[in-house]
Amino acid sequence: MKFKISRSNFFKTLSHLQGIVDKKNSLPILANILIEAKDNHLILSSTDMDISIIEKIGCDVFEDGSTTINSQILYDIVRKIDDNSEIEIISNNGKLVTLRSEGSRFSLACLPKEDFPIIEKDNSGTNIILNSKILFKLIDKTKFAISNEETRYFLNGLYFNVTNDDNKNIVTLVGTDGHRLAKFSHEINEKIDQVSGVIIPKKTIYELSKLLSEFDNDVNISISSNKIVFIVGDIIFISKLIDGSFPDYKRVIPNDNKNILKINRDKLLSAVDRVSTIANEKSPVIKFKLLQNILNLNTINTESSTASEDLSISYEGDEIEIGFNSKYIMDIVNNLEDNEISINLKDNTSPVIAQENSNTNLVYVLMPMRV
Repeated sequence: MKFKISRSNFFKTLSHLQGIVDKKNSLPILANILIEAKDNHLILSSTDMDISIIEKIGCDVFEDGSTTINSQILYDIVRKIDDNSEIEIISNNGKLVTLRSEGSRFSLACLPKEDFPIIEKDNSGTNIILNSKILFKLIDKTKFAISNEETRYFLNGLYFNVTNDDNKNIVTLVGTDGHRLAKFSHEINEKIDQVSGVIIPKKTIYELSKLLSEFDNDVNISISSNKIVFIVGDIIFISKLIDGSFPDYKRVIPNDNKNILKINRDKLLSAVDRVSTIANEKSPVIKFKLLQNILNLNTINTESSTASEDLSISYEGDEIEIGFNSKYIMDIVNNLEDNEISINLKDNTSPVIAQENSNTNLVYVLMPMRV
């Protein structure tokens, strides 16, 4: 095997593959990237047995061949080479790979292609086409609510479904950790098949989000009962799905919250940030006291230090005193974009809804904390 490739193209592809390589090294071969050179193209693959990425890039191939190289070492070497350089890689005996660039030369141990797991690319499931920017935004506005609690594994990902309601094709993503819920829907003009609902794992979501941020074209999505495949340009991204039942999120979203608070997003974010400075780290509770046209934010910590701030608001409703986790409030407000946002409440023990007028398809639900 012998090929020459620009450092910038090679590094960009390695950065795509690097994120999913098995860092625990349960099998030595899973720490490696598979490199296949043929017809003036490289095909690079990495997998952790749950997620796989295959990417095709152009280069000058002088001799066909394949091998696998330790991902972290290769990534670090290429990262430290000047951006405008060219890299030449040669493998003669299958045991060592020589990498050259300008005055640098490295000999790297390698493992044969035959040791690398076979990645099943075919997926005969339901097919959907979504613009990459739309899919990125759907993920970006909901991924923060994914649970990290491993015992509730069915919450360790985003719920993805497609419905056909009143001749409208709606793609919906939902994330929840039991304390907060994020739901974002998007209407697609094209007729697509329904997807009853699958759970895409957290690691998949975060790695896919990195990829999508670089593209602005269509993403081909294929979904079966246990696997989802995303094709973005020359990249094939494959992931297993979480085998579990996602909660009925529609039951969690209240529809009778009549007390409506309208407030400037930036002012609320800054005030919560200031008041939370002294809140307890393990349980950063902030009390919201809603009066006519005034919102009082206050907290007290275990050392009896206090903080309080008043904000002018537009409020229609009952006088309510309700507590929230300050971090959760800030996460939600950070993901809304309008200058003015609305928070709809029922009472001091029921979940609240946070939304923006410009995008009613984006819904955040937050459970109160006892104060």
